[in-house]
Amino acid sequence: MKISTVIDKIDSGAIALPEFQRGYVWSRRQVRELVESLYHRFPVGSLLLWETATASAPARGDAVLQPGYVSLLLDGQQRVTSLYGLIKGHAPPFFDGNARVFSDLRFNVETEQFRFYAPVTMRNDPLWLDVGEVLREGLAGAMTRLGPVLGEGDEGLARSQAFTHRVNELYLIREIDLHHEEITGTDKTVDVVVELFNRVNASGTKLSKGDLALAKVCASWPEARDKLKGRLAVWSDQGFDFKLEWLLRNVNAIVTGKAEFAALEDVGRRSFAMALRRPRERSMHS
Repeated sequence: MKISTVIDKIDSGAIALPEFQRGYVWSRRQVRELVESLYHRFPVGSLLLWETATASAPARGDAVLQPGYVSLLLDGQQRVTSLYGLIKGHAPPFFDGNARVFSDLRFNVETEQFRFYAPVTMRNDPLWLDVGEVLREGLAGAMTRLGPVLGEGDEGLARSQAFTHRVNELYLIREIDLHHEEITGTDKTVDVVVELFNRVNASGTKLSKGDLALAKVCASWPEARDKLKGRLAVWSDQGFDFKLEWLLRNVNAIVTGKAEFAALEDVGRRSFAMALRRPRERSMHS
């Protein structure tokens, strides 16, 4: 599946992010290295998608999903988010993180280096092209900006040909095919998929039972994560830095009377929302 197709599918609601996925955590170095690898046509790994019914899909964000079935991105979130941000100029609808990480990446068309914008060395140097602009506008706009530094005669022609090739190679990152695999079948419940996710991401941080419990809550109440994070933000402003899983466990204990997250299995939206208000009300009166 071409990178441009993945981006289009996100915009059309055909690809989304599952609620149990964590937010965007890549650094600028990782974004730069991804684009460098793609520019040199090095392999960057495959995507893993979970095809599930749209009506019950535990998808993050408030984007309108396509009817019928949607593909949830299990492996490849950081890569896809970075590429979406570069190509579209803004974060995808499911984004949760720092958008500055993939902003202002530049490409030196003479040295073929990728660096993030540094005003002292790049402000007046037209050889440093904005990667996002190239990916959106293509060859014509970039070559217009490079016109004043191309030179004349045979040397100018040689530079023009070299720059044209390099800019075109950068733009055609959009058309690179990413290998992808898709998990399908009605037997693939959230529990099964989370287990698959943990196996695929064995070298990373596994999803906790709290992540799985929150995924189930968000399947019936998509705004649950934002409500929890909003409550944590209020406490953070007051000097108390609690973790999301800690708050979820407290709400779980209030609504079910039990500590195990499995008890949330049959808790509905209304009951969960009412239980979430209890810690807030108590903190306001303490």
